Amino acid sequence: MRRMGDVLAGIHATWEFESDAVVIRFDRGIRTPRLFHALRERRVPYEALASVTLAPGKRGTVVLHAEPRPGADPLMEAAGGQLKDGSDPYRLVLPADRETLAEYYRDELRSVLRPYEASEPADRFLVAPPEGPQSFKAYDGKASFDGKSEVAFRWFWTGASSEKWKAGDQTFRVSELSGVEWRSPEILDGYLRLVPRDGHDTRPEQPDHDPASVVFGLGYGLVHESLPFAAAVLAAIRGASVRVPAAAVSRRDPAGVAERIRHLGDLHRAGLVTDEEFSTKKAELLAEL
Repeated sequence: MRRMGDVLAGIHATWEFESDAVVIRFDRGIRTPRLFHALRERRVPYEALASVTLAPGKRGTVVLHAEPRPGADPLMEAAGGQLKDGSDPYRLVLPADRETLAEYYRDELRSVLRPYEASEPADRFLVAPPEGPQSFKAYDGKASFDGKSEVAFRWFWTGASSEKWKAGDQTFRVSELSGVEWRSPEILDGYLRLVPRDGHDTRPEQPDHDPASVVFGLGYGLVHESLPFAAAVLAAIRGASVRVPAAAVSRRDPAGVAERIRHLGDLHRAGLVTDEEFSTKKAELLAEL
């Protein structure tokens, strides 16, 4: 692909055109959407784009909008169409008096899109995910990702359901997961849910009862925190090429199992777990050693 040239500066972001990609750099101003602050910069190969449009915006602006191919960007795959227009990282808002310049760049972008690629879903992620490690506070616990192989949920006394307390804090290996479900906190009943490779049909219907999920609330699990987290985990899942054998998955760190048994005992003494539940769960934990 030929080099297209220079830089197009808009409101909240700047697009720099390279020979094979557009680099989107987001402003750090107080009016810039917080998701853009978190993303900072993204390099989008032209092969990751399906189309480019230009349309009138609000209050004397025009909007240059690049549409990514399905499966090309882990952030947009995790978002699942739930982002508001103002938080869409592929929209560049420009003053209306720059419409002619925007038309030029729209046409230039269209000229480097390959129709046979743009019309097909990408077979792998072409845009880099947000870098890890990452963590954020949900309503019922803290979610952490080491950026490579492990996701952990640590429950809060003030928000976690009794089902999650009985299950104890959770650690998931990326190799054990098949996907991530993200429901925006700006929509009722927002959550982040990890989908296991096996047995996901037996999960509780409500995320509030599912130890493989964290739920969002007012001020917890905000978009700029939870969506990049979901995208990073999703990219790690897709990038895991070797599935861990069942025997290896079933074995846990002895110190971690001991800590979960101790926690289970605390719940038992507090009357939150019955004698039968305590005995059953303890036996299950000991069997993991």
